This record gives sequence, structure tokens and C-alpha cells, in this order.
Amino acid sequence: MAVQIAPSILSADFARLADEVTAVSNADWIHVDVMDNHFVPNLTLGLPVVESLLKVTPLPLDCHLMIEDPDRWAPGYAEAGAGSVTIHAEAASAPIRTLRAIRSAGARAGLALNPGTAVESYADLLPEIDMMLMMTVEPGFGGQSFLDMVLPKVRRARDLIKGRDLDVWLQVDGGVGAETIERCAEAGADVFVAGSAVYSADDPAEAVRSLRERASGAYAP
Repeated sequence: MAVQIAPSILSADFARLADEVTAVSNADWIHVDVMDNHFVPNLTLGLPVVESLLKVTPLPLDCHLMIEDPDRWAPGYAEAGAGSVTIHAEAASAPIRTLRAIRSAGARAGLALNPGTAVESYADLLPEIDMMLMMTVEPGFGGQSFLDMVLPKVRRARDLIKGRDLDVWLQVDGGVGAETIERCAEAGADVFVAGSAVYSADDPAEAVRSLRERASGAYAP
């Protein structure tokens, strides 16, 4: 598949969200970081904002739930119309049931792993997901520096996906920008969340185009 770029509105101007998502109309997804100040030490936005965003952009929403008890809350995001809903392996008590509920509600189901979480522990869940998210920073805040130590895990995740002949996207999130996106693509990632690299640029749409070009040139499925 072609690489995909998902600008993260965590780095956007929350007072102008409608304009900010319109500014990246050439992206593939809008990445929405939902944080509850419990699973991660930050509080962002929730389902009402997601419902509002769905009214102002034709792009699908990629909802990344960094919250406690995703088993309870995740299906609601899919039911609201999100195109993809990702839960954290570290937070889910019944991941298979929750992932299946997300899919049943019409969204792609994603499973996220923190930098210190071994991907091999979740290999058996690969048939239950449409996307695996490798956090390349500790979750909770935008603008962090990329953790190179995660790249070998990205490679192992890609090998696991290929070894089972599954159509599972491999997403990276955290510190992804012009200096790091090619390394992520070489490791096997094909969906790239970029926050500061897009919304700190003078021209966010051009930043999306440039990141896509860099990733496409380096992508090694």
C-alpha cells in the first residue's frame, strides 16, 4: 500500500480546529489524540469534539485513545463515525472483545504499544486488528524527541505481520518529522502521525506533501 500521513491535531490551534483540519486537506487521516489525565498525565479532548470534527472535514478521523478503561469508551468513537479507533494494549482489560466491538461498529481497529512494551507479547492479537501503532515517544505530550530505540521493534512488528500474511497497517506516532520519517519507513512503518512537523510549518499542506514524499521514497514493506 502507499504510505499514509495523519496530521495530529494535538499540535494544532484548538481554538481554530475547523480551519486547522481544512489546512491539511491533502492528508489521508486526521489523527485525534484523546487523553484523560489518568492513563497519561495530560487532558485533551473527547467524543463531543470528535463528533464536531466529523461535521467539518471529509477526511476520516484516526482516534487514538490514551485513556483508562478503553473497553468501555472505544466503541462509542466508532459508533460516532471515526474511521479508525486505537486502544492501548497496556490499558485494555478485554482487548479482543473491544477490538471486535470497534470493527462491528464500522471502524478500523488499532492496537497501540508504548515504547517499553514488547510487540511479541501481542502477536496473537494481530488477526483482530487493522493497524498496530508503535509509540515512538512516551505517550501524553506532543513535541517530544523521537526514540530511536523503538525502530528495531517496528522492524519486528513488520516481520510478524508479514510472517502471518496479514493486511495490518503499521503506524508510528511521536517525534515523526523530516529528520525521522525515512528511518521509520525503512523499518516498515506505512502510516505516519506527525504533529509539530505539520502544524509548526508555515504551510501545513506542503509539510504533508514533503513528509509523504520522504516516506514513499524510503518505504520498505
